[in-house]
Amino acid sequence: MSFFSAQEQQAATLREASLMSRLSDFLCFAQQSSDYYHRVLANIDLSQINSRSALAALPITRKSDLIKLQAANMPFAGMVPNMSGVGRIFQSPGPIYEPEADGHDWWRMGQAFFAAGFRAGDLVQNCLSYHLTPGGFIMDSGAKACGCSVIPAGPGQTEMQLDIIHNLQPNSYCGTPSFLNILLDKAKLQQQGQLPFSKALVTGEALTPALKAVFDEADIEVKQAYATADIGLIAFESVADAGLVVAEDIILEIVRPGSLAPVKRGEVGEVVITSFNPNYPLIRFATGDLSAQLDSPSDCGRTNMRIKGWLGRADQTTKVKGLFIHPEQVERARLYHSAIKRVRLVVSSENDNDKMCLLCEVDDNAGLNIDIVAIQQSIRAVTQLSSEVSLVAIGSMPDDGIVIEDQR
Repeated sequence: MSFFSAQEQQAATLREASLMSRLSDFLCFAQQSSDYYHRVLANIDLSQINSRSALAALPITRKSDLIKLQAANMPFAGMVPNMSGVGRIFQSPGPIYEPEADGHDWWRMGQAFFAAGFRAGDLVQNCLSYHLTPGGFIMDSGAKACGCSVIPAGPGQTEMQLDIIHNLQPNSYCGTPSFLNILLDKAKLQQQGQLPFSKALVTGEALTPALKAVFDEADIEVKQAYATADIGLIAFESVADAGLVVAEDIILEIVRPGSLAPVKRGEVGEVVITSFNPNYPLIRFATGDLSAQLDSPSDCGRTNMRIKGWLGRADQTTKVKGLFIHPEQVERARLYHSAIKRVRLVVSSENDNDKMCLLCEVDDNAGLNIDIVAIQQSIRAVTQLSSEVSLVAIGSMPDDGIVIEDQR
């Protein structure tokens, strides 16, 4: 089997050693060349950051904070070292501004397209938007990195798109799964017969079992890619229904929402990325997405770690009695009490009044000595709200990454 690059087959230990050997120098570069990281990484001995455990001690930058950070220092909060290297500026909802620098496969999407079967000579109908948001350009660059020709169709205008498909006969699609389904439905409604697509790379939405069944019936082999406007490619599907292979040249951590700490392998947590991108350094960048690491590498021969894919959102901020409660606050309350292993703040309504209960996982022996009143005081200190506290057994709460569960 051929691969997009030899890196994809290297021994996992070799890849890890290579990433960790680059880490300290890259952090020093970011700290010296970026106003933002000059401040965030101040007074840290970056020469000692050469392992995952050392990396886990560094501050996290949350995607949800970018709106405020950028508003105070337009356009990129001082994170971009050299504005003259920025070829395009995009705007995502928020607004959040993202840069793109000129260069071959700058978003690193070629790996995902290659794993989905895209090759030189393919003609790709790209139906992600090219207007202000970077999605269209991200997919465009990945397809061209595999030698494909691209039709920059964008979303919408289905009748015009079907005319283009009829005239040009593209054999490949990239975009959201829902828009591919719209095209199939419209073609069927207009009795245009089967579309010429034999393969597709979809992103931006969940690929549901129902949609997969529709695509299978249409003889379209569909794979998924997980990418963001900030990072570019994060992970991609190489074998159907077998998780996503993490992209090369990034460090991916799965972190307990609201904390700095990585979870154990297999546990659900927030996807946090360190990207070795000199044009836009992002260090411990929390995406807001939940996922979990799978145990073994892919059967396709790619040796990088795999994740389960998108499992929900980590940003569980909830308003209770007029005050916002954040996962970071709940985690802070937990850290005051070493015997508590995991917490979950359940918000409910009783007689039209908001009510909170903090579930705390503790082992049987520790539970006898825990001061529930002290825990109640801790949660009140960080949230300004009172809460009931319930001690539960280790492992009794679902492993779904949820720190604040709003049942109202």
